[in-house]
Amino acid sequence: MIIEVRNYRTKPGCRGEFVRLFEERAGPSQISLGMTLIGPLLDLDDSDVVVWLRGFPSMEERVRMKEAFYEGPPWKSELEGLVMPLLESYLVVVCQASPRMFDGPLGVWGP
Repeated sequence: MIIEVRNYRTKPGCRGEFVRLFEERAGPSQISLGMTLIGPLLDLDDSDVVVWLRGFPSMEERVRMKEAFYEGPPWKSELEGLVMPLLESYLVVVCQASPRMFDGPLGVWGP
């Protein structure tokens, strides 16, 4: 599984609006394309930071799904113009899950 760790810094005071758009519009659009999402996760030390994880079955599927989202009507016609002005910066780290890390869609280490 390929995991993106996505760290977003919103402009001061814009985190609530970013989270609302993510939960109501951007997140469901990505899930409908087959992406796995965990988040948004709210940074407890910085009220302008949101972290979320986005998963894909493979690098090939990552390319295909991202293209479908970022070139698709919801993003191009509306979401890009609503979301991007709220952001100060973002950082994406692309990782490959260890074969033992996941056991099922949301498996984690534990009992």
